[in-house]
Amino acid sequence: MDINLRTVDDVVVVDMDGRLVAGTGDIVLRDTLNQVVAGDASKILLNLSDVRRIDSAGIGELMASVKLARRFGSEVRLLNVSGQVLRILQLSQLLPLLTIFDNEAEALRSFAETPSGEAAG
Repeated sequence: MDINLRTVDDVVVVDMDGRLVAGTGDIVLRDTLNQVVAGDASKILLNLSDVRRIDSAGIGELMASVKLARRFGSEVRLLNVSGQVLRILQLSQLLPLLTIFDNEAEALRSFAETPSGEAAG
């Protein structure tokens, strides 16, 4: 799993590429989100457009990362969730717990429309 961080206005965009699976992707995601939250980022957008596979460890870490960020007052939203990743999130009935966008511009605008720490829908 490769992760690149970029900032658009006051939103940290986490571009993920690879497999979010046990032993690699889950650890990289955990370390990255810990770093981003420790850096006082209050708005985090996880771009999953290039995540081709996810397993139960990846789902667990994704949800743990969202929960950790929220506990520290950050809002996490997901971008470009599709394919196998979307199917797994649907089967695990986690979609209602997540805020997901298909368009980066819309996702970035949503952070401006909702005060940090509040869910957007």
